[in-house]
Amino acid sequence: MYIRTTEIQGDPADIDDGVRLIREEIFPAVSAMEGCVGMSMLVDRQTGRCLTTTAWSSEDTMQASAPAVRPLRDRAERALGSTSGRYVHQWEVAVVHREHATPDGACARLTWLSGGSLSMVDNAIDMYRMVVLPQIKDLSGFCSASLMVDRETGRVVSTAAFDSREAIEASRDISAGIRDRVVRELGATLDNVEEMEIAFAHLHVPEMA
Repeated sequence: MYIRTTEIQGDPADIDDGVRLIREEIFPAVSAMEGCVGMSMLVDRQTGRCLTTTAWSSEDTMQASAPAVRPLRDRAERALGSTSGRYVHQWEVAVVHREHATPDGACARLTWLSGGSLSMVDNAIDMYRMVVLPQIKDLSGFCSASLMVDRETGRVVSTAAFDSREAIEASRDISAGIRDRVVRELGATLDNVEEMEIAFAHLHVPEMA
């Protein structure tokens, strides 16, 4: 399974318009493409940052969809009031675990790491399965977790979804302790940690834990 992420710096005032466009027009168009297995959108309403994700059954179908997806991405960028362009990245899906679907008001914590080596990526996958998942899935309000990797650049990003803003805030200290251990043992660089609202969630990536 593969994922394409698009990061857009939008205008906070235009977030609702962008979410509406994704839900009503872009998602139906993308989901009709061969190999598409869903789409999601995360937003930070204070900063205007948006992260849209499309999931694909194979790398080939993801690559083949690029020409058709590009004009849809342009429309989303305009609807979100972006003036600074976008950043598109492709990932391999390494781990997926779900306890239950995300309800309205759910939030996600994204952790971005880099290490520059294939061995770091493989070790990160093992640690996520054996160390991270067993601890975070017992946290109050936990919904799901995933790990995406880029073997060429040595980057990984994990996403942990919780059913409310209160739940994700309550999990911060425990999550920070887990994160510190992982970064230390992997010898990785912590690039960013961010918490975002799950504005739209229709990903159908199968369990891969």
